[in-house]
Amino acid sequence: MKQEDLLYFKKLLQDRLQELLQEAEKTIQDMSDNGTFFPDPADHASAEAERNFLLRIRERERKLIAKIRAALERIENGTFGICEECGDEIDIERLKARPVTTLCIECKRKQEALEKIKGE
Repeated sequence: MKQEDLLYFKKLLQDRLQELLQEAEKTIQDMSDNGTFFPDPADHASAEAERNFLLRIRERERKLIAKIRAALERIENGTFGICEECGDEIDIERLKARPVTTLCIECKRKQEALEKIKGE
């Protein structure tokens, strides 16, 4: 992969990581600031459901943060854009669509097909 492509992905990943970390910090702050009491049980239940939904989103983002950090590490050690399964280069368009990917499209298809077979 060309150096300019690596720099592009590094910046893209770093920007997304920073954005996710800021959102996580904002959520933590909002939750610690929000000691609101709801006299109506329906309002309390609605607020609790919204809080749980937000926590599920943040959990997904936490996993994405780990994947972004791993991708940044692969950029540093020279393995970014190399399929972990077959060792071929991952297509640049696939990386643009999903920069944290570790599999080329063909290996990903095979993985999904196996998962489908095991799930049935």
